[in-house]
Amino acid sequence: MDRRVFRKAIERFWEIAGGVSVRTKILGIVLGGTILFGLTTVLQVRYALHQVLVARTQDWGIAMASDLAARSTDLVLINDLLGLYRLLQDAIAHNPELRYLFVVSSQGEVLAHTFGTGPEFPAGLIEANPLPSGAPYRLQPLRTPEGIIWDIAVPIFRGRAGVLRLGLRDTAVRAAVNTVTMWLLLTTLAVSALSLGIALVLTHLIVRPIRGLVAMTERVARRDFTARAAIWANDEIGALAQAFNTMVEELAQHEQMRAFYLQRIIEAQEEERRRIARELHDETGQALASLRVGLRNLEQTLDPDTLRPRLEDLYRLVDQTLNRVRRLAFELRPSVLDDLGLVAALERYIRDYRERFGIEVEMQVVGLNERRIPPTIETAVYRIVQEALTNAAKHAKCQRISVLLQASPRLLSVIVEDDGCGFDVEQTLRAGRESRLGLYGMRERAQLVGGTLTIESAPGQGTTIYLRVPLEGA
Repeated sequence: MDRRVFRKAIERFWEIAGGVSVRTKILGIVLGGTILFGLTTVLQVRYALHQVLVARTQDWGIAMASDLAARSTDLVLINDLLGLYRLLQDAIAHNPELRYLFVVSSQGEVLAHTFGTGPEFPAGLIEANPLPSGAPYRLQPLRTPEGIIWDIAVPIFRGRAGVLRLGLRDTAVRAAVNTVTMWLLLTTLAVSALSLGIALVLTHLIVRPIRGLVAMTERVARRDFTARAAIWANDEIGALAQAFNTMVEELAQHEQMRAFYLQRIIEAQEEERRRIARELHDETGQALASLRVGLRNLEQTLDPDTLRPRLEDLYRLVDQTLNRVRRLAFELRPSVLDDLGLVAALERYIRDYRERFGIEVEMQVVGLNERRIPPTIETAVYRIVQEALTNAAKHAKCQRISVLLQASPRLLSVIVEDDGCGFDVEQTLRAGRESRLGLYGMRERAQLVGGTLTIESAPGQGTTIYLRVPLEGA
């Protein structure tokens, strides 16, 4: 139960502390540290000063009592009580720290004192500080309504003539300690005020760029990628602002690329629609129109010799039209990819690729003959291999291409290698968007399925594309 209460108290403390602004926290740390240091210093100085002043005051009192005892020896021995009284009164008059003085004979009788006459001598004071035999002095603190009185007993003539008693106030010590304490407190307050002012300036310098970063972040959240944080200094906050600006620049580039890709996707869709429409209108439509005309003419022809050649022409026209429609449908979305999987779809595409471009393509498959992988990965891999082969046919001027698909329980690896002219990968990626769109498109497809795509090439050394896609958890 106690642990739960303690834990809730801690959680409550951090909840409250977390709701305080950074500026308030810094000011609190500076002000709290200054005040704590000042108070600790005041207490230590007060204690040390009190000890030093008490020791010196007591030493002075003992020296004063010893001197008065030596001067009063002859007066006691000749029984000059009036001279003894004047000696004590003169010492009281010139030393405000002395509270009282009196002399006690060896028989315990008070010979002279500074309390006045009659019964004003305090009762029990003689017994309050008895001097042991042979002791040079004895100091005894006495608690009185006036405060602490240090009572000092010193023997007169080695105790044979009596004892001199001296009462020493601690008011001077307390006044000195209180004065020094007051000045230290004032100094602490002044230093705290100065520290608070400095902390206000420093927190302003710290919080201002942070607020600027917050404002810039809000602008970026509203997709305003022109926001840039001002770099006030070359410190950690300046490094944070620089990192923020770098991040915004990269986000702006990604946003530009995204907008460019989106535009290209739209343009590609429109271009694909125009191509399909042109295919249907120019080839398929004309072929069907020709077929219709041929059938109408066939109705008017009864000569068997003329009928057979015309039927053969119509059959060829129907076959060509069906092939065009099938090729068009396969380019849009090969149904074999959905029905039979990635390997069968790539084999079909490579077979058509050889016939269309006259390039020898060899494909090896390891670990996928009897296995299907998720459709999204199949589609991504199919499009990447398709793009790689298309780029090789357009730019590589190659004679042979090898395609390797190797699957393990956790990873699918694809390697597409050609013997073409190759190219400078970095230079191509830094070139215009038109030239690098295909490369970035393949990388984007690989990243969408959690994979990585690496391109290795050099002028005159061919091109190799490595694709790795994780299958675990797919």
